[in-house]
Amino acid sequence: MTHGGIYGVHLLLFSRDPEADRAFFRDVLSWRFVDAGEGWLIFSLPPAELGIHPGDGNPAQHHAGQDPMAATVYLMCGDLRSTVEWLTAKGAPCTEIHDAGWGVTTTLRLPSGANLGLYEAHHPLAIDRQTA
Repeated sequence: MTHGGIYGVHLLLFSRDPEADRAFFRDVLSWRFVDAGEGWLIFSLPPAELGIHPGDGNPAQHHAGQDPMAATVYLMCGDLRSTVEWLTAKGAPCTEIHDAGWGVTTTLRLPSGANLGLYEAHHPLAIDRQTA
């Protein structure tokens, strides 16, 4: 356990259509969840990393269609091309794959219209993929 007894992170993803986005994480990504009541699903996240990047609010720094001074969510995968094929087959389109140097990336659009980054890292990982 880390200092202060912190044992995890609860990520808030705001959505214009939370029911559709919850169904996407449940049915397309097949993430485990609990129902906190009245259909309010809370999903178990895969292992995560936190990168703290410099930012000056320059729109050229956008990641996954997000404002650079806000939190940006990227899902990680081991083989981006096959993951994009799997998502596309499930009706979840992605943007073109782009080599960003630190990894190959795409953007995944949720049913609500929100964007999530998706990438295959070219850098060392802080998480152990064997336990993911």
